[in-house]
Amino acid sequence: MANFAKPSAPRFSVEVYQNEFLPQGGRDVHAIVTVTSTGGGAATRATAAQGTAAVVIMVDCSGSMEYPPEKMRGAREATAAAVDTLRDGTSFAVIAGTHVAKEVYPGQGRLAVADPVTRAQAKEALRGLNSGGGTAIGTWLRLADGLLRQSPAAIRHGILLTDGRNEHEDPAVLRATLDACAGRFTCDARGVGTDWEVKEVTGIASALLGSADIVADPAHLAEDFTRMMENVMGKEVADVALRLWTPVGAEIQYVKQVAPAVHDLTDRRTEAGPRAGDYPTGSWGDESREYHVCVRVPNASVGQEMLAARATLVLPGTAGEPAAVLAQGLVRAVWTDDLAASTAINPQVAHYTGQAELAQAIQQGLEARKLGDVGGATAKLGRAVQLASASGNADTAKLLAKVVDVVDAAAGTVRLKAKVEDADEMTLETRSTQTVRVKKT
Repeated sequence: MANFAKPSAPRFSVEVYQNEFLPQGGRDVHAIVTVTSTGGGAATRATAAQGTAAVVIMVDCSGSMEYPPEKMRGAREATAAAVDTLRDGTSFAVIAGTHVAKEVYPGQGRLAVADPVTRAQAKEALRGLNSGGGTAIGTWLRLADGLLRQSPAAIRHGILLTDGRNEHEDPAVLRATLDACAGRFTCDARGVGTDWEVKEVTGIASALLGSADIVADPAHLAEDFTRMMENVMGKEVADVALRLWTPVGAEIQYVKQVAPAVHDLTDRRTEAGPRAGDYPTGSWGDESREYHVCVRVPNASVGQEMLAARATLVLPGTAGEPAAVLAQGLVRAVWTDDLAASTAINPQVAHYTGQAELAQAIQQGLEARKLGDVGGATAKLGRAVQLASASGNADTAKLLAKVVDVVDAAAGTVRLKAKVEDADEMTLETRSTQTVRVKKT
């Protein structure tokens, strides 16, 4: 493990957990790469004042937001709470989203700079938010992108709230918009009520490296928006990439973030020189994340060993400048005829493989349930209960218990509940990718 950082910046570290031993003929090497950023608190307090953060809040103002009226009222109050959480010096704007996107504050294609005056002006402007019209989320994101692109801020972030499906826009348009915005800003997405599409909201957050969640009760929106904005204000370093280098003959099979949530980054690779590729990780504050890396290496004889991959955390360089190395770790492969050594599964690898399977089992089980496949749904959700119990994922276990009656958690024996509240099913699906850390022994 190696660390590289300037004294005034957060310090990053990389730790690699793996069983490096392979049997003769073995080729796939699995490793959990833990990335931790610490010590950025002092610098973080100065971040906004230095103008290094810009935030755009996108509020759904479609006609459905008035049914019930608590949704629109909750959205106004939540946005006001988020504005109050902005630190002085943060650039910001508010967008009203319907089938078109309109600037609410400050307007004229500009970003405001947070201070007591602009925060008060923004909250006054929120009084004019009214519902009416359809939903075309791509237009909201494109306007946010245009506003954020004019800012020199290192941290560029969006917060998006919707209560319905993206019915007034072709799905291909939204996908193209997400592809265009990816890497330019991160975005947290929230669905309020129960009339929105989980895959749309989680897809937005995943594409833009943010979080997704449900706020079933509009009364809880302000609390959630405040928490999201506090998290944004704690970010210190943007555009960090996990760079994986492999030797001749070795290839990356997949890269997945597995904690605090599961996100497959495999297809997000950009080439970074001979046999190296960068995988985006977004913005960082004081936090830790874990990544599952699978490398396929050439076959070798017993007794041989090799460097399977080098995992380096980097800040990509600007024109003419090399990338800044933040931290580094090594993934190794050693061939052995010791059966016990080669068949042992590293605890971290086993745990996060199970967490990824848990997310998949929940999603497949809920899909089977929607299609009326009782047997398939029971089997998949039973497996999910078993995995949640074994890994100590108590939060997911509680959500599962609202969808199935648990007969035997350890065995995965369950019965589908005859009636399930929409909010409970959507909460389980939305939070299915949230994981728990490996148990420390």
